Amino acid sequence: MMKKMSIPTSKTSLVLFLCQIISALDVPLDSKLLEELSQPPTITQQSPKDYIVDPRENIVIQCEAKGKPPPSFSWTRNGTHFDIDKDAQVTMKPNSGTLVINIMNGGKAEAYEGVYQCTARNERGAAISNNIVIRPSRSPLWTKEKLEPNHVREGDSLVLHCRPPVGLPPPIIFWMDNAFQRLPQSERVSQGLNGDLYFSNVQPEDTREDYICYARFNHTQTIQQKQPISVKVFSMDSLNDTIAANLSDTDIYGAKPVTERQPVLLTPTGSTSTKVELRGNVLLLECIAAGLPTPVIRWIKEGGELPANRTFFENFKKTLKIIDVSEADSGNYKCIARNTLGSAHHVISVTVKAAPYWITAPRNLVLSPGEDGTLICRANGNPKPSISWLANGVPIAIAPEDPSRKVDGDTIIFSHVQERSSAVYQCNASNEYGYLLSNAFVNVLAEPPRILTPANKLYQVIADSPALLDCAYFGSPKPEIEWFKGVKGSILRGNEYIFHDNGTLEIPVAQKNSAGTYTCVARNELGKIQNEVQLEIKDPTMIIKQPEYKVIQRYGQVSFECIIKHDSTLLPTITWLKDNDELPDDDRFLVGKDNLTIMNVTDKDDGTYTCIVNTTLDSVSASAVLTVVAAPPTPAIIYARPNPPFDLELTGQLERSIDLSWIPGDENNSPITNFVIEYEDALHEPGVWHYQTEVPGTQTTVHLKLSPYVNYSFRVIAVNKIGRSQPSEPSEQYLTKSASPDENPANVQGIGSEPDNLVITWEPLKGFQSNGPGLQYKVSWRQKDVDDEWTSVIVANVSKYIVSGTPTFVPYEIKVQALNDLGYAPEPSEVIGHSGEDLPMVAPGNVQVHVINSTLAKVHWDPVPLKTVRGHLQGYKVYYWKVQSLSRRSRRHVEQKILTFRGNKTFGMLPGLEPYSSYKLNVRVVNGKGEGPASPDKVFRTPEGVPSSPSFLKITNPTLDSLTLEWGSPTHPNGVLTSYTLKFQPINNTHELGPLVEIRIPANESSLILKNLNYSTRYKFYFNAQTSVGSGSQITEEAVTIMDEAGILRPAVGAGKVQPLYPRIRNVTTAAAETYANISWEYEGPDHANFYVEYGVAGSKEDWKKEIVNGSRSFFVLKGLTPGTAYKVRVGAEGLSGFRSSEDVFETGPAMASRQVDIATQGWFIGLMCAVALLILILLIVCFIRRNKGGKYPVKEKEDAHADPEIQPMKEDDGTFGEYSDAEDHKPLKKGSRTPSDRTVKKEDSDDSLVDYGEGVNGQFNEDGSFIGQYSGKKEKEPAEGNESSEAPSPVNAMNSFV
Repeated sequence: MMKKMSIPTSKTSLVLFLCQIISALDVPLDSKLLEELSQPPTITQQSPKDYIVDPRENIVIQCEAKGKPPPSFSWTRNGTHFDIDKDAQVTMKPNSGTLVINIMNGGKAEAYEGVYQCTARNERGAAISNNIVIRPSRSPLWTKEKLEPNHVREGDSLVLHCRPPVGLPPPIIFWMDNAFQRLPQSERVSQGLNGDLYFSNVQPEDTREDYICYARFNHTQTIQQKQPISVKVFSMDSLNDTIAANLSDTDIYGAKPVTERQPVLLTPTGSTSTKVELRGNVLLLECIAAGLPTPVIRWIKEGGELPANRTFFENFKKTLKIIDVSEADSGNYKCIARNTLGSAHHVISVTVKAAPYWITAPRNLVLSPGEDGTLICRANGNPKPSISWLANGVPIAIAPEDPSRKVDGDTIIFSHVQERSSAVYQCNASNEYGYLLSNAFVNVLAEPPRILTPANKLYQVIADSPALLDCAYFGSPKPEIEWFKGVKGSILRGNEYIFHDNGTLEIPVAQKNSAGTYTCVARNELGKIQNEVQLEIKDPTMIIKQPEYKVIQRYGQVSFECIIKHDSTLLPTITWLKDNDELPDDDRFLVGKDNLTIMNVTDKDDGTYTCIVNTTLDSVSASAVLTVVAAPPTPAIIYARPNPPFDLELTGQLERSIDLSWIPGDENNSPITNFVIEYEDALHEPGVWHYQTEVPGTQTTVHLKLSPYVNYSFRVIAVNKIGRSQPSEPSEQYLTKSASPDENPANVQGIGSEPDNLVITWEPLKGFQSNGPGLQYKVSWRQKDVDDEWTSVIVANVSKYIVSGTPTFVPYEIKVQALNDLGYAPEPSEVIGHSGEDLPMVAPGNVQVHVINSTLAKVHWDPVPLKTVRGHLQGYKVYYWKVQSLSRRSRRHVEQKILTFRGNKTFGMLPGLEPYSSYKLNVRVVNGKGEGPASPDKVFRTPEGVPSSPSFLKITNPTLDSLTLEWGSPTHPNGVLTSYTLKFQPINNTHELGPLVEIRIPANESSLILKNLNYSTRYKFYFNAQTSVGSGSQITEEAVTIMDEAGILRPAVGAGKVQPLYPRIRNVTTAAAETYANISWEYEGPDHANFYVEYGVAGSKEDWKKEIVNGSRSFFVLKGLTPGTAYKVRVGAEGLSGFRSSEDVFETGPAMASRQVDIATQGWFIGLMCAVALLILILLIVCFIRRNKGGKYPVKEKEDAHADPEIQPMKEDDGTFGEYSDAEDHKPLKKGSRTPSDRTVKKEDSDDSLVDYGEGVNGQFNEDGSFIGQYSGKKEKEPAEGNESSEAPSPVNAMNSFV
């Protein structure tokens, strides 16, 4: 049995969509192959959507694309065609779509402000870029204003406004003095997000006249400066002195000392405000407060916690920064400003919206003609984006129709694609905050097989190890791969081989006899190709004498041996390591050819020494320990495991953590390397110890993280090089407080068990995960794609809940949330399940049968509507049975045969039919519940075939010159018998054959007397039957005429039968299939004969191949035969020299593959191509003459003629052969044009077929009863494409919406 195994590759894509399995081609990353294959355009590089340019430099708008043939490029500006030939300032780079707008030589950037879009087009489709909004950067000057000095009292708050000019993009703001030194900032003085400078309270040192606000515009590399601002701070002491100097001694005077004030928010104002931010952006919230002493700012999120790892505080905690925000970050954020006199707060309500983002972006699809495929475009956003499709840059609603294409919302379904179905599709997902655009092409290829693995590649492996022989391939349809050993060997099969999907042949255990030449054959309906690789098997490298454990006294000498045996063709290298590291750089270490010697051993040489032997194919190693001891009588040191730690103590008890300390036990001459800490949960799993953590051996305390609702006990185990100590005595118990669950159940699923229910299952939390008593689950569900509210129920600590009364087979959104007595776990994620399936409602219709030959038929049917399947569509079953044989007109009970066709197949092949018979069949659809009703029985008949061999041939009544022949009609006539053919020839004593005589006998005869024979002569007879189709298998027999009256072997009186010649093997018959044949024979002779079967290719001079028959059986099965090949066969008996049967000839069944005619070698095709080339040349000459005469090429007329592609008739010509097509590209001759002004109508017709079998036939057609194949449909002609245009959108709108 052949094994199949999948090897994952980088470009492998198996797409499972819409309850049908669709197999797409995988194109290998082979540069030569990629250069040869046709491919629609793909945008590889483009400028950003919002493109701000420097108005002083040239504008470069990038648009690069790849495709085969190379694409041409065109541009639109503000929704209309942008003719770059009419603008001398605009050029397009050669072999590229990139535009260069010359600003440095007189152009103005403002004149080219607008929305640009690039289109890359070739004969297989058109790809488009994003809308690229071009805006020149602006750095305006500061408006002049009169700034009054700021006089402020010490301790008061102050705000210095910057108010920078509006630029594009916005400038970067900073404050400096006249010396270009940045002004120091602190908790008291800081710059706000709007650029203003805030003083929570002013101090005398804030007095200065050079507070200057600067604005830096990065695009233009310019800095604009605001006029200096003057600040004068009056201190209380100086103010009192001034007042005292102007008042008499009798007056009461004195300003109030600096008074402390509680916080007041300077920004934002009021108690609440709102903020909207987009998903993925950085959220910046700001609170700056006035007060004395300087307030301290603290941030909290109401009803939740600030997200860990994404939250940062800037500007002395006055700015809250959350990066990569998501919808979960929406909520109320409160800033609290506090000092010793009080506090103030402000609540900012944050709403996170989302521009569209991809859930599933459409991916390129490469298909074979007749295959199915799917493009899926799914995006999310807030609000939810709308999805629209374009084909080759045209809205799909007005694009040319394609019968293989069906649009279903965010999905395009392709069925039975043809080469004209190749196109580039664009998916646009947009909402008010932006859009996404993705190009994905559908490329339909019809390519003969190609093998990418280099020819005669040499593989070398070690005996008894796996061998992987590569056969990288490509073809469309996907080729079938077969492996042969030797130039003329049979196909490889059996458990000793594994055949991978990528063509690789794996020999799991390669032996010496596995060496040789292996041939990989790749074939599809367009052709076949083969490649040979070589396999060499090498002897493994072995260390036949390994280094041994040594104990050496200090200052002695020691030597380790490492003697190896290796394959003579491999060069080994020997490397020595000490403790898995290089040997010390010391002259005392001497490395020989097969040994390592250490002179004058010291204590540092103690360790493990390893000998590593490497070849290019394998590596082996062996190690030995060297122990250095002191000279006697010093006793040897005893090494042992450490004693267990003791005195465990718990400190620092908190809800989620605790500190554990201990005292180490004796290390017993081997240092402790680490301590292992284990815990016991006496509440949930008493007596079971779990691993908690481990720490280095130098550490005797550890901070442990704890879980809620666990009764902990701890113990410690010490570890050294010798081993682990016994566990310490347990610590005292510590019970943590309960809390709400931290996690939800895993593996949530929804699968219906009945048509009207939904069974929701999950993996319940373990007791350790419950975090508290009263563990329950909140099960919620709602029907998907229906505006229903969630239905929820709370269940006990179980793992299943059944929802009854559901509609049959509809999708549901499901979530399961854990809760206990203290609260709920975090919001769970949603999964998609389906309610129960029911049996399909309707039978397939329009069942048609096409009889291909006497043993093979093809059945077609219309697929049932998916709504009537009421479950996951698994495929279709075809029931068929024989009603009667038309040659015998007798009815008998015949077992039904069943073929299963997976997926949404609408056709299949019925193999193994009996010729000249009447059959019935019906078709049923299958889902996960079972089979639907059967279609009405369809009757069909098979034509005549060749008959089987006559049932018997007897030779009786021998005389001197005659023999009587009697025979029986064939067991399986397979039609109406027309005649019998008898051939015979004499055989001499050396088994040489004489002249052959042939006689034609009417079909109604059953005996014949042959006269005028030679006396005492052995004759060999060949006898077969014929129908109108041809001759059947023959039966052979031998007989001898009697001697004359003088002979001693005259038969006795009354003898009626020819006496058999002993021993004798006769009536050798064969029943052949595609790759095997059943051989049977009749034996007359001594008992206990041991038989053998010899066979070979008919007409070949090669030696006969011999197979021994077990026991004394009279039948044998020849396996591993080549399909469609004639073989010769004979049977012999061991021990009887020269005794064997006559030869029989049979032919194996044909391989199931259609034959393709290469029309490129046909004379009519070559003539047609020459005529087309001549016609094109004439047209070019005429156009050139018209241009030289001053005439204008009628571009406008051709554009008007193709203004609406949907009303243009498709030109179709009959007589296209095979898969070759005649396609002309008509392009305008205007100089500098880069885009054709018309479209090419491409004509391609092809009829391809490949036998497609089901997966579960009951009939006996080959050895294992399985049939595999594929069918490719007919290619349609490609419709004409049209030009499109749209009104020019504004640049701002173009950034947010693509269409």
